[in-house]
Amino acid sequence: MFLRLAEQHRQFVQDLVMNLQALAIVLERQGYLASCYTCGGQMNSASFMVSLADNHLIRFLVSDYGITWTEMRDDRELMKLEGAEAISQLQELANLVKYKVKPSEYQPAVVTESFH
Repeated sequence: MFLRLAEQHRQFVQDLVMNLQALAIVLERQGYLASCYTCGGQMNSASFMVSLADNHLIRFLVSDYGITWTEMRDDRELMKLEGAEAISQLQELANLVKYKVKPSEYQPAVVTESFH
């Protein structure tokens, strides 16, 4: 059972890496600065970055060890998500492609911090 789960996880990571590469290409074609780097030919990790506006950067990392989404503005971390939440944020980013939002038209969501 565990070997099967490990193989499914490897396949999931490979699929995610391939989709990140495609997303980077499409975002570049729409005028965004985007890149997706992988290590080696096995597609078991990737570093995806896109600049959405002046000083507004998204970094998405995926590997066998985990998945993280980091959103930064003016070199300050606004939001960091992991796992399923990070992947959900990717859908929001993919909607830029789906609805063909131009970089000049992109209005990033306002992130508010609450302290308890």
